[in-house]
Amino acid sequence: MTGEAGPPPAADGAAPFPLCEELLSGLKAEARLAALARREGADPARGEALVAPLLDSGLVPTGAVVAGFWPMGPEIDPRPLLRAFAARGHGLALPVTPKRGLPLAFRRFRFGDPLAHGPFGTRQPAGGEPVIPDALLVPLLAFDRAGRRLGYGGGYYDRTLAALPGALAIGLAYAAQEVAEVPAGPLDWRLPFILTEAGLIRCGG
Repeated sequence: MTGEAGPPPAADGAAPFPLCEELLSGLKAEARLAALARREGADPARGEALVAPLLDSGLVPTGAVVAGFWPMGPEIDPRPLLRAFAARGHGLALPVTPKRGLPLAFRRFRFGDPLAHGPFGTRQPAGGEPVIPDALLVPLLAFDRAGRRLGYGGGYYDRTLAALPGALAIGLAYAAQEVAEVPAGPLDWRLPFILTEAGLIRCGG
């Protein structure tokens, strides 16, 4: 599938020497605090504006299984987009959060199915068959134009995208969550596309 996610290329303007783990962790922690502050007061209903740009782009092939997420707090709401994909006949999935150190699992989901409480305040299918998604809608706290993504710190999506190299990955965010550069290490997976209420961004030039 075109537009696959991937690790940072060797020569893309990144620092020639990787940051030590302790320094990188500190930079990420500071960036998360700033990102949470920027997102405060954002309107999740802006998720309605995500629908047309993605569906019109043709990025997600007919019949692809699309994995979304159930929004937490002020995250931009992906549910209008998921409903639109369901209306077009796509199968849907939601992630199931495992113990730390493992990638996410996914279960098939239909609106109206019961949800259970998962770790870290997540909601996940209470049942449903396991499924491997063809496309993933990825939550984030901050992003940059190179496709670097700042998550919540668990590393779940980095491990998941590494385990699904053929899947299409699209980050969902508010336009205000864009920053000049997200601190990232060699295991931080980059996104080829970011979708905001302002439109679709093709990352990495």
